[in-house]
Amino acid sequence: MISFDEAYRRVLDLPGDFGSEEVDLFEANNRLLAEEIIADRDYPPFNRATKDGIALRYSDADTNLPLKITGVIAAGTPQKKLSKSDSCMEIMTGAVVPVDADTVVMYEDIDIIQGHAHLKIQPEKGQNIHPRASDDKKGSVLISQGKIIGAPEIGILAAVGKSRVKVKKLPTVAVISTGNELVDIDQVPLPHQIRRSNAFTLRAALLAQGICPSLHHLPDDSDMIRNQLKDLIRTQDVLILSGGVSRGKFDYIPEVLAELNVHKQFHMVKQRPGKPFWFGRHQNHKTWIFSFPGNPVSTFVNYHIYFTDWLSASLGLRQQHFSVHLQEEIMIEGSLTRFIGVRTTREEGKILARTVKSNSSGDLISLSSYDGFIRLDPRQQPYAADELVSYIPTRSY
Repeated sequence: MISFDEAYRRVLDLPGDFGSEEVDLFEANNRLLAEEIIADRDYPPFNRATKDGIALRYSDADTNLPLKITGVIAAGTPQKKLSKSDSCMEIMTGAVVPVDADTVVMYEDIDIIQGHAHLKIQPEKGQNIHPRASDDKKGSVLISQGKIIGAPEIGILAAVGKSRVKVKKLPTVAVISTGNELVDIDQVPLPHQIRRSNAFTLRAALLAQGICPSLHHLPDDSDMIRNQLKDLIRTQDVLILSGGVSRGKFDYIPEVLAELNVHKQFHMVKQRPGKPFWFGRHQNHKTWIFSFPGNPVSTFVNYHIYFTDWLSASLGLRQQHFSVHLQEEIMIEGSLTRFIGVRTTREEGKILARTVKSNSSGDLISLSSYDGFIRLDPRQQPYAADELVSYIPTRSY
């Protein structure tokens, strides 16, 4: 059995690289950009009016001198030119400022009488104009490679005409539940049975990462396990298993993985919950195997501790580590690193965590009460109220 720190290090020391792919712009949200986005023109590409009003030469701006209105410029029309001195043109927001004009005065600051604009205030030169190339010049890098694409990036990609976007490819993942006690969710379980739930919990968590996994179930039969895992190792980048990995007589997963030439990195970690975690990789097929214990809390904790950070490392993202302040004193005895479910609140700029009562690592119902887990290593003195401790969030809101 190895320490939690050693297990975590070994997982992150084996990141994957799944290449890149082009996706439609509509499918690029929350994906990791795999190319630089270059400005195809100046931004903005012209001197742009930022208010509805009149465009004029600043040299003609005089509150005592009315300006003849010689035309109206709508957004989306080609650039026009002021015809002569002592004139102006009405202009709408987003329109191209006319040649020779250098100032825009909004309607609220003028009176229009018989086709002439009368300034009510003295304007400042250049006001209400978004100058050409003031945001970025043609050829400049607008978005760097490695950026997670969100709503602002989608807008920029659309502006530069990127209908197809190169992004980091996500791994293919198979989620596998095990055990004769499990039945499908649309079945009525017998007294000795329960419905499958871990697989659907993992699927929902993976969907939040942009990964749509395939779902499989294996009975406690070594031959059936061997045949199906052999096929999945050949076709998938990652296998995430739940159950069948402890030391019971029907926990066949470790021995079958060894028979299939999967190189074990470790089995059993000094942590609670999730101690019987098995991790390894098949060298020939380059498949990563995360085999979690079957108790719901154990599976949930290990997924958020190990898999999510492994995925970030594989995509070249920096791991985000959080800390919270305890709202109570906690004593951790023994030799196991503990992961304890908590609710969090924010007060006076601090994130506070209070533990949530749970019966055991089999308490599926308690998961809906957690915002995340705190990590506490065993030590002689208790963790004090208000002490900062490591925190693994499991909700994004």
